[in-house]
Formats: sequence, C-alpha cells, structure tokens
Amino acid sequence: MNKINLTMLTDFYEITMANGYFRTEMRDKEACFDMFFRNVPDGGGFAIMAGVEQLIDYFKNLSFTNEDIDYLRTKGYFDEDFLQFLLDFKFTCDVWAVPEGTPIFPHEPIITVKGPVIQAQLVETMILLTINHQSLIATKANRIVRAANGRPVMEFGTRRAHGASAAIYGARAAYIGGCAGTACAIADRDYGISALGTMAHSWVQMFPSEYDAFKAYAKIYPENAVLLVDTYNVLKSGVPAAIKVFKEMQPKKMGIRIDSGDIAYLTKKARRMLDAEGLSDCKIIVSNSLDEYIIRDVILEGAKIDSFGVGERLITAKSEPVFGGVYKLSGLDMDGKMMPKIKLSENVEKITNPGFKKLYRFYSKETKKMLGDVITLFDETIDESKSYTIFDPNAIWKKKELTDYYVKDLRVQLFDKGKCIYESPDIEDIKAYCAGEIKTLWSETLRFENPQTYYVDLSKDLWEIKHDLINSYTK
Repeated sequence: MNKINLTMLTDFYEITMANGYFRTEMRDKEACFDMFFRNVPDGGGFAIMAGVEQLIDYFKNLSFTNEDIDYLRTKGYFDEDFLQFLLDFKFTCDVWAVPEGTPIFPHEPIITVKGPVIQAQLVETMILLTINHQSLIATKANRIVRAANGRPVMEFGTRRAHGASAAIYGARAAYIGGCAGTACAIADRDYGISALGTMAHSWVQMFPSEYDAFKAYAKIYPENAVLLVDTYNVLKSGVPAAIKVFKEMQPKKMGIRIDSGDIAYLTKKARRMLDAEGLSDCKIIVSNSLDEYIIRDVILEGAKIDSFGVGERLITAKSEPVFGGVYKLSGLDMDGKMMPKIKLSENVEKITNPGFKKLYRFYSKETKKMLGDVITLFDETIDESKSYTIFDPNAIWKKKELTDYYVKDLRVQLFDKGKCIYESPDIEDIKAYCAGEIKTLWSETLRFENPQTYYVDLSKDLWEIKHDLINSYTK
C-alpha cells in the first residue's frame, strides 16, 4: 500500500503545545507517555491489539513538508524559528508496543513512547486514531467469529465503513480478529486478505428470470457458483431455480446466499430442499445485519448455515463504536532521572499509573493458560523460581498465589532513538498468533455476558509509588 505522510493528521493543540514547549525550559526535556484503554467494548472480557504496522509506517514517515509549514504560517501563531524547527523535524523517540493479535486488558500500557517531549506529545493523535480503530474492529470481529463456532465469517462491511481508510484498515483488523476473508478488493491487493463475493440483487433483476440469471453466472464461474436466492422469494423461486441450475451446470463448487428474512427458518427449509435433490455439497451462506448475538441465536435455533457474511455491525462495531484508548504522560526527565507523573481524578478509573513501565504476562506451565498480568517499573524483573501474588484490580482482598508459571515480557520495542528495530510479521502470522493466544484464555473470560475479570495488577514497587503520589497531591 502506498505510504502517505500523515504528519499533519493531528489535533491542532498538539502543535500549539509543541510551540509552547519549544519556547520554555521544557524544550529539551525527555518524557514518557503511555497509551491504555479503560473498558473493553461490549462489556467483553478482553480486547485484541491491532494497528501496530500502520503506526510504524506513521513514525517512519514523520516529517513536515514545505506545504505544511506554509499552512502553519498562515495561522499567525508561530514564529519562524519554530517553523524551521518543524521543517527540520526528525523522530528520535523509543517506542514499545504490545504485538498485534495479543489479547489486552484495561489500564495496561499497550504503547509507550519515550523521548523528547515535543516529539512524544506530537504523536498522540495518530497513535490513538490508529490503535483505537483497528483494536476496536479486531475485538468485534473476534466476538463474531467465536459466536460462529467454527463456521467461516467473511467481512462484508466496505460500503458501510466510515470512509475509505476505515474500510481498508477495518478489513485488515477483522482478518486479524479471525475473519476468513473480506469483500474489500483493495485489502486483498495490499494485504493478501482473500477477497470474496458473489452477486448483487441487481444481477438477478437484470435477467428475465432467476433461472436465467443463475445459469449465466454459473456458466461464467463454474469453479465456484454462489447464487443469491432472496431477490424475490427464497423458497418458492430462488432455491428451486438454483437447484435447477446446479443440476444442469454441475459447477465444481456451489452455494446459495440468503440476505433477508428469518434466517433460521429459511436455511433449515433450504437445506432440506437441496439435500432432497442430492445437493448436500451445496453450501448455505447468510448475511443481513448480523452480529455475534444473532449468529449465536440462529445456531442455537438449529439454522443450517455453512458461513456468514457480516457487514455494518462489524466494520462500524455498531453496538459500541468507540474503543476509548487514551494517551497520558507517565514520566518526565528531571536532572537525568525519569520521575513518575500521575493524573488524578474524582473518577477513580481515570487515575493513571505513573512511571516508565513494563508489562508482564503470567502463564501456567501445566495448562498454558493465562493467569494474570502485572505492570512493573521498567527495571523490574520477575523471578520465575519464586511464587508471586497478584491481586484482583476490582477487589483487592482477592488474590492469586502463582506457582509453577512462566512469564512473558508482553511488549516489543519498535523504535530505538527513532530507528525502527522491529519487523512487522506477515498478516497470516499475526492472525495465527491471535488465534493461538485466544486459546490461552479461560472460558470464563471468553463469555459475552459477565465475563470473569482478568487480573491486571501493579508490582509492589509501582503500587507504592502510585499511592505516594496520590497522597502527596491530596494532603
């Protein structure tokens, strides 16, 4: 995919703050910022990280053009020395991120940027835009895929996405979340995500009858003839016409798609009609404003469905279309030492975790399942030979004593002083990794309703720093 310079895709206050830092003693300070989110969409038990590859592309292409500077000059806010600073701008920060496809939980530092304060502040908008969007869609897609219980789910949302980028990157994120393919052709071209599709109702309407429309299509595509049978009447005309064409043309692969009506009833009836004619190999695909709850319910009702096409409710995450990730200052260099910074709030969940941090995940050696995560100071390590106690973040009197575990440093470093040191995996590897990591979650965390809270704790040292800071500001 062609890389676009998105440096100016930012909230304007990022630039006014950059100018402010430039004109004060903050100009040469180093800072660290964390991106995290506070709640899992749809009340789920976890979210899925996505968008890192596009974030890397953004960092690699960070530079202001002459046209950018000319525009900023017209605003009348900035002196020429600051504009020249922007024209000479070069990204030199360190960046860490949780890899794409990883299950993530509230309040974890899924992105950390450490470096010159002007730079670390300036990238806020694009970090949030990129990670919030793709993580939202990957999370929603995974819910839908899990509801389908092994049946393939195709992402059909291109025409309902909120713009071109949302369609393309949404298709990518949906694939990471577990979808089998997409209707979006450009996502196939640029990311190798298999583009899938059949016909529109207009194709059927163009011909004198459904039979004529289906026969013409099967003649053109004998390797895979999937026919849309609900333009007029599914059971009275659509399925019978499809059966006639299949028996006459004998395509190598065949299927029918139903895009309206009572899916459970129609698919059961259609399956019986097809089987009665010896067409048990014919697949039944359904679409029409599906989501994880509808899919779960029609399967429970005994619907005869081989695969799903899911559009608007996936690509827009309609039920909860905001991921809600935020980007907050967590440390500031003072005389060569990174001093922890905290943001307080009367809303407890908005109190931030201070300091330059790491994120560890504990797994059971016996079951290979996730046991919990711990956020630590950056220089802390965990001795796997010793037991470790983690506490429930929502009920601190609840705790787990962990033994016989192994620990994974959950984040990877993307940039070292502005130089990219991380190679993004192939999307097939990301998808496979995501599926593997989902299998390490307990079934209680996978529930759609009232999932078990996953433990995300603070190390003792970080907890003490946080509470010392809270006390110092609330005396």
